[in-house]
Amino acid sequence: MRIDIITAVPELLESPLSHSIIKRAKEKGLVEIYVHNLRDWTLDKHRKVDDYAFGFSAGMVLQIEPIDRLISHLCAERQYDEIIFTAPDGERFTQKHANALSLKQNIIILCGHYKGVDQRVRDHLITKEYSVGDFVLTGGELPAAMMTDAIVRLLPGALGDETSALSDSFQDGLLEAGVYTRPAEYKGWRVPDILLSGHQAKIEEWMYEESVKHTMQRRPDLLDEH
Repeated sequence: MRIDIITAVPELLESPLSHSIIKRAKEKGLVEIYVHNLRDWTLDKHRKVDDYAFGFSAGMVLQIEPIDRLISHLCAERQYDEIIFTAPDGERFTQKHANALSLKQNIIILCGHYKGVDQRVRDHLITKEYSVGDFVLTGGELPAAMMTDAIVRLLPGALGDETSALSDSFQDGLLEAGVYTRPAEYKGWRVPDILLSGHQAKIEEWMYEESVKHTMQRRPDLLDEH
């Protein structure tokens, strides 16, 4: 899999894409991640990639020209399954989207910044728009890193135990049940006896019931969709 990320502030992506599961996935050859500095694709001698909005809107807007030049260059080299824009008004990014994108071969993620991007980018170059929540960030770099992490960890071989991702919250429309580890008793607080029983079928039944209970308490809206 290949992920190309376009940003005006590449420094914001250095750490999130250089450690833990993403680092191991890259070392194993499971994914290639390229961060492109949008400023390298402008003709402006001051490497400027933004300008004031037409009309009376406040804030700076990323210009269409360097974005189009870079995306056109990438698309001339290979075919991309999706060209994604990170936007507060995009579709809410969920585990379902991460699952679907993990099956793709090549994707581009364009990070918004300042007031956003020229609307013509969204109208003519973008295939998907995602938001990570009902709040506004300085730029789309953090959402891009979050989406990349959610996608890469699903690639076969990325996790030490591939079945681990299958039991994550939201995979089956439910929140994950509580998990425990050693010691079995601490300050009088005991791990539920069923988890120490060794009876796999009963443990799985208990975990499902706990998952439903946990979801009902914290995210009952998920049960309406389940």
